Formats: sequence, structure tokens, C-alpha cells
Amino acid sequence: MGVNVARSDGERLDWLRDPFAYLGAHDGVVRVYLPGADAVSLISSDGAVEMTPGGVDGLFVAEHRGGPYRLRACWPGGGVSEGADPYAFPPQLGGLDLHLLREGTHWELALRLGANPDTVDGVAGTRFAVWAPSAHSVSVIGDFCSWDARRLPMRLRHDGGVWELFVPGVGAGASYKYAVIGADGVRRDKADPLARATECPPATASVVAPAPTFSWSDADWMATRGERQHPGAPISVYELHAGSWRRPWHGGTHDWDQLADQLIPYLTEMGFTHVELMPIAEHPFGGSWGYQPLSPFAPSARYGTPEQFARFVDRCHGAGIGVILDWVPAHFPSDAHGLERFDGTALYEHADPREGYHPDWNTLIFNLGRREVAGMLIASALWWLEHFHVDGLRVDAVASMLYRDYSRRAGEWVPNMHGGRENLESIDFLRRMNAAVRERCPGAITIAEESTAFPGVTAEPDHGGLGFQYKWNMGWMNDTLRYMEEDPINRRWHHGEMTFGPVYAFSERFILPLSHDEVVHGKGSLIAKMPGDRWQKFANLRAYLGFMWAHPGKKLLFMGGEIAQWHEWHHDGELDWAALGQADHAGVQALVRDLNALYRAEGSLHQSDADERGFAWAVSDDAENSVFAFHRCSHYGAPPLLCVVNMTPVPRHDYRVGVDTGNWREIMNTDAPRYGGSGIGHAETLSTEEHPAHGQPHSLRLTLPPLATLILRREGA
Repeated sequence: MGVNVARSDGERLDWLRDPFAYLGAHDGVVRVYLPGADAVSLISSDGAVEMTPGGVDGLFVAEHRGGPYRLRACWPGGGVSEGADPYAFPPQLGGLDLHLLREGTHWELALRLGANPDTVDGVAGTRFAVWAPSAHSVSVIGDFCSWDARRLPMRLRHDGGVWELFVPGVGAGASYKYAVIGADGVRRDKADPLARATECPPATASVVAPAPTFSWSDADWMATRGERQHPGAPISVYELHAGSWRRPWHGGTHDWDQLADQLIPYLTEMGFTHVELMPIAEHPFGGSWGYQPLSPFAPSARYGTPEQFARFVDRCHGAGIGVILDWVPAHFPSDAHGLERFDGTALYEHADPREGYHPDWNTLIFNLGRREVAGMLIASALWWLEHFHVDGLRVDAVASMLYRDYSRRAGEWVPNMHGGRENLESIDFLRRMNAAVRERCPGAITIAEESTAFPGVTAEPDHGGLGFQYKWNMGWMNDTLRYMEEDPINRRWHHGEMTFGPVYAFSERFILPLSHDEVVHGKGSLIAKMPGDRWQKFANLRAYLGFMWAHPGKKLLFMGGEIAQWHEWHHDGELDWAALGQADHAGVQALVRDLNALYRAEGSLHQSDADERGFAWAVSDDAENSVFAFHRCSHYGAPPLLCVVNMTPVPRHDYRVGVDTGNWREIMNTDAPRYGGSGIGHAETLSTEEHPAHGQPHSLRLTLPPLATLILRREGA
């Protein structure tokens, strides 16, 4: 690569390194380099002048008195192209852009770097810009230049390490990459890290996206979403893989419009308040489910255009449904067209594999101590929230970001500057990201997938916290699922796994997750985890879901759990919708629908999710009978509730639970016939008796159905 030619002063210059110093108009001469062209004419107000070959194949020269001009090139086979000269335009990035990039605080990065259609000096084209500070040269390649890296070398802005070029005539829809001659002398053809659209995998090129001009109709939603996502609000999340929820009858995958047509009515009917999408940023391998993305600003072309995704979000908001995205700032795959050794150096990743390689996922770890990298990722977070009106980001793999020794043995990790294991750069990044979201995106939330006991994940940074609004309660999920997998006869020995959750339930603001991770890789579906015969399996699952919705914490259920499908989820399939033709599967779906409705209607089930005053044990020590009972209450006037769970297949008659005096009515029974249960319960309102129990002077005498959860409400409270 690189052609050296003599200038008039005898100096030799590699124009791939500094093309504007030689190409274009200089001292009354225009130089054009179009290798492969048969002839080139310069067209100006003086008419057309055929340019003279410059002694090097592809170099053409003509005298020019000044003023605007165009180039007409004739190509083998009779092709003709005409347009403005890319090397006749001044730099497009301002000094402020470069300063903010260096500082890691350019929050509109995707509209300045990447590929952005624009009109410059009356000429329509596209501004290309890419950060590659150690590259020897960078060229734009694409279908508009026959993918010839010699034709469009870019200008280096030394003070920012950014290469840029305005290419006339290129518009939205054009495919492109960057041909990067790295510091090591190796050419790598790279997709654009700041691309806002891409080709559909397995193709790997970036695509010039039109300017984001979507006309939103969700102003009312955006003004009120802060109240809808407040810790005292009912939040029930349906986790979804967009490609495998439901397949079109002709195969393939739905686009965003088709998905919205079917999904939004379903979510509305089921009563979920939010949908959480597994990562949709473009990713090369579908089997990663999106958790190994390479284009942090581009919605995957698998499901349509960025405008279609914006319309999907807008339609969700119109139906009163919030949209949460899984977002992955921890790591990225090592595909050759991606971020790996982007400019011939470890630019986005750490050079030392003890810091830059993730052994669990065979991926590379972002160097969050580099301001430009951290700033790019924060700009990505804001891009989804601001330009797509997404309501929240669930940040993936936070635990792996917080600790330098995560999944590493002794000697395989590098301590921090103080000799400790905490990743100080990642901690600072997460705090900065959350602060930027809070400042720029009112009402939006961030959610941490964090499985350790790191303190203050949802605490304010001013108090030593990370600044998330919510955290997945992985401990609750692991403990309770382990309990549910036990045969009921053995559950008395595991009683603490169900009672431990409230010990720490209010140390953070929690979401209770039954996510995709629990129904893959041989773990079995939720219904398949349950012990016993078919009836007991379904009863166990219904009781567990009732316990989950009654327990403090927001709710998250992965698709398929609500229909109790037998098989594990697989990204190449779809949910087993045919199962709903069987009464027990339809019963679980009806239960989830009713639990969502109850959760929204009863303030005591959601208003104190993050307030320890809203929960109190009534019965926590009856391991012999595997019975649990607890109170849920609200400080906003909602009636108090009693939740009772019997985790054995044996009915319990005359079971006393101490409560406040008054009348109590059963408002949820997971053993109801409409859910597939036996119908044991309380059809009539119950009155307390003056019989002390559990520290209360009054109590209720209950009949507990087998493998069931009951919720009772005090009437007239």
C-alpha cells in the first residue's frame, strides 16, 4: 500500500498519510488519484478540461484558476462517474469535538464520528470520521469506490487521533468499512465502531444511516416514566429475545413492526409493565444472544432499520409499556472486522491479557481507564436512551467489571494501584455513566446484573455507591430455585433458602430475576426443574410464582416461563405456543396474568418493595411443615396483606397465623381450579379469632392448599 510521488519541489510524500497535502487544489494545480480510471476531466465554470496523467497510474493533473470544480471519470467498460472532489473540502470536525473526545465527554459522538450524511458548501455527501490514533493511514472503502483502499485516504487530525473525510455523493444506505494500515504495518479492514447501522450478519460492513429524524408521539409517556419506574411503582418485566419469541409462518425472524403487532397486545393482556430486550446492538454471532456486540450504536439489522426500532419503542410507549435494553460495556468479541487491535495496537482493549482477555467468554475487555474508550461507551448508553427513548439499561456482567480477579486464578490478574482486587477504573466508569444518565435522561433507569456482595450498587455515588436504580437479586434467585428443585419431603432441611432473602432484601433496590440464564445450557425450563409428577410440577411452579410476586422486589420473568414450556429456550427456535392448548399450561399463563394485575392493584405489594417497614414475618420457622407466612403493608393507605405458602403436597387444615384483628378475604390462591389446582381455599370472608399466635392477640384459622400460595387482604383497613 502507499504510492510515493514527486511534488514540484522534489519532496516525496505518502498521500495515504497526508492526502490533503498533495491531492486537491494546490498552487493553481488540481491533482486527483483515481486508480483504474481511463480518463478524468475537470469541470468548472470555464468548461471541461481533460486532466493529464501524472506519471503514476491513477494520478491525473490539471491547471485550475480557482473556484468550485467537479470531476468526471471514465472507467473501463464505459462507466462514467461525476461528482465533487473529496479533497476540495475543509476539515469537518471542530476543535471542541476533538477536545471532548480526548476528555471522554462527547455525548453526541455518534453524530460527529462514524458516517453522517450532510451537505457541505451545497454538496450532498457523507462525513466519515474514525478514531485510530496509532494508524499509519486510514481510507474509506465501500461500494461507492469499488472497495478500493487507494481512492479515499482520510485526513488525520493529530490533536485527536481522528481520521476524517467528507465524501461527496455518498448517502444513506451505502455500505462501507475503513481500511486501516496499523502501527504494525498490517492492513485491517474494519467495521465502524460508531456506525449507526450495519449490514445484516453474516455480512460485516457498516451502513451509512440517515440522520435520526423519527417523529415521536410519546411525550406523555416520557413526562411520566419517572413515576412509573420509581421504587414504589409496580414494575413487572417480561424478558425477551426478539428473534425467538415467535417466528413468522414462513420462517426467519420478525422485523420490529411485525414484532410490535403481536407482542404489544400480548404484553398488554398479560399485564407486564416493561419488556426487556436481550442485547440488540449489532453482534456477529447470533448464538451469543447479543452479549458479544461489536456496534454499540447500531440496532441489529436482523430485525430491521433503526427507524423501525424507534417506531417499536414509540408503539410500546403508546400502549403504556416501558422498554429496557440489555447493554454490554464489559467486553467485546475478537472478530477480525471489529474493535480488536483496531489501529494495530490494543486501542479499545488492554494490551496485557491478564487485564484484557476474558477467560469465561473468550472475549476482550474494554480498557475503561482510557478516557476515549470510557467516553465512547457512555455516549452509547446515552444514544439508546436519548435517541431511541429507551426507558432503562440493564448493564450486563457488572460483577466481572468490578473485580480484577473475576474468574481468574492467582497470578492471572493485575492488582490495582493500591494492591487490591477492585477494578477502580470500572467503578469510576459506572459511576460516571450513571451520573450522565441521571443528568441527561430524566426518568430513565439503570439496572445492574451484579452477583456479588459489592456494597452500594444502588446507593448514590456521593455515599460511596455506584448509582444504579436497581440490581438483580441473584442470591434470591439461586437460593429459591435450589429449594424448589428439592423433593418436598426434603424441603424441611432447606427451609432457610426461602427465608434468607428478606435478611438483605432492603440493602439494595432489587429486581427478582427468573431470567434466560436459568433455562439454558442444560439447566432445564422452569417447569422441568420442579419435582414430582405432572400435577405436582405445575402446582410447584404456580406456588413459586405466587411466592415471587408476593415477595419484596420488582419482578422479571423470561419469556416461556409464563406458559410453563417444557423445553429449554433456544435462540434458533420459538416458544412452545401450542402448549397453551393444554389446560395446565394455560392455567400458569392465567396465573401470571392475574398476579400482574394483583401486583398493580395492591399497593402493599409494590409501594414498599424497597422499604423494610413494608415486610414482616408471621411464620418463618415452620420448617417441619414447609410453611411460610409474611405480611406486606404500605405506608400510603393500601390495605395490608397476608401471604401464606405451603410447599408440601399435603393440605394443612386449621393452620393458625397471627394477624391484626378484622375480616380477611382471599384474593389470590394459586391452587384455584382456573389455574389447574384442586380448588382448596376460602370462598368466604374470614374473621379473626381471639386466639394468640405469632405474637399477635388474634389469628386466622386457615386451610392451606397443597403446594400453593395464598394472599389475603384485610377488609376495611
